[in-house]
Amino acid sequence: MTRPNPRRSAYEILLRVERDRAFAEPLIDRELVRGLLAGPDRGLLTELVYGVLRRQGSLDHLVDTFSATKSGKLERSVLLVLRLGLYQLFHLDRIPVSAAVNESVNLAKQVAPRAAGLVNAVLRRADRERDAVAWPDPARDPAGYLAARYSAPRWIAEGWLGQLDFAGAELLARAMAEPAPLTLRVNTLRTTRDSLRTLLREGGIDAEPTRYSPDGFRILSRSPVTLLPGFEEGLFTVQDEASQLASRFLAPEPGQRVLDVCAAPGGKTTHLAQLMENRGEICAGDIAEKKLRRIEESAARLGASIVRTAPFDATRPEAPAGGGAFDRILVDAPCSGLGVLRRNPEGKWWKAPGDLPGIVATQRAILEAVAPRLVPGGVLLYSTCSTTVDENEGVVDDFLSQHPDFVLEDLNALFPGLADLFTVRGFFRSWPHRHGMDGFFAARLRKQ
Repeated sequence: MTRPNPRRSAYEILLRVERDRAFAEPLIDRELVRGLLAGPDRGLLTELVYGVLRRQGSLDHLVDTFSATKSGKLERSVLLVLRLGLYQLFHLDRIPVSAAVNESVNLAKQVAPRAAGLVNAVLRRADRERDAVAWPDPARDPAGYLAARYSAPRWIAEGWLGQLDFAGAELLARAMAEPAPLTLRVNTLRTTRDSLRTLLREGGIDAEPTRYSPDGFRILSRSPVTLLPGFEEGLFTVQDEASQLASRFLAPEPGQRVLDVCAAPGGKTTHLAQLMENRGEICAGDIAEKKLRRIEESAARLGASIVRTAPFDATRPEAPAGGGAFDRILVDAPCSGLGVLRRNPEGKWWKAPGDLPGIVATQRAILEAVAPRLVPGGVLLYSTCSTTVDENEGVVDDFLSQHPDFVLEDLNALFPGLADLFTVRGFFRSWPHRHGMDGFFAARLRKQ
């Protein structure tokens, strides 16, 4: 029986991602659950899959540099083998060059036998000439440079350059090509931040408090989330710091009635219950009924008993379930997800600028549908995990221009200790390279 090979497994997963637009995480989990890979090979599989997806654009630039046949002309199987080989050569110092080359050639013999010689030649040339790689000139073609050097689709790089100066855009592009941090939110319904920190420390887990959120920890140790101390007891959940802050900006109070219209997977929903001290009512909805189960499971594990779920299409005026009006409404709108590219690196290769008008139309329809459900004096928080102006300031300004009964509240005035996170107009805008959290946007609107 042949020994399981993490490189072959990584190749098969990358093939599924590219051919079927399948997400990498469940495919990796499924492979690991099979139990065929052991020890360091399990970590290598994950590293190879996510590393290639994060660096795909840069790896293709290297293919174009060292191969006579450019990346766009190569068969998919050959290109995937080359990406895997080049990633090991340029980004995994602990793997010897000879092993990276030989294993890639062996993989090519299995999946594209006629290309084994080409793979060997390209990788050996890449190793010899690694210091002579030419990237686009940042002065003449800044978007091309960012796209090739930091593996971002060109149109996304152009968008960053439209919002930031070149130095800032480069820092953002670099951050987006790195793994995202693992951040936890302490469940204060069952413990305190200090108590959880002590529990983590006793379990050998290195963690540091989040900079802005009073509820968070960044985990510095490598450990599966489900094996962290306190997971089974519901003492924490995984939630990025930016997402934690969005719930706080809505500022629900105990006893209020809250509507979360795009609630899955439930991170903000359960945080709202936490901020409300588990008193009041939260109606959490999503258009996909199967996603509601994730909210229910999370609420049960964390003890958020005031959450009840309902399936609905938030773009329809009659959709939000529960009847009556709400004191607070959270619209965590479906978006392009350009602020969380490092968490779902495969997604950046599936997106296109032509997607934005349809996304914006949906966001506007949701705001239009839920606005009548807010009580006079109530607060609505509109948020996205996107960095584009069209999906954020553009949507809010359009809504305000058509709803004079709503006003924009200045987060600078409401949360003066977090001024670093807010724009001059009082919007919340976080950037991975500046704040160490996901790219996020939020606007707080009050109904007069």
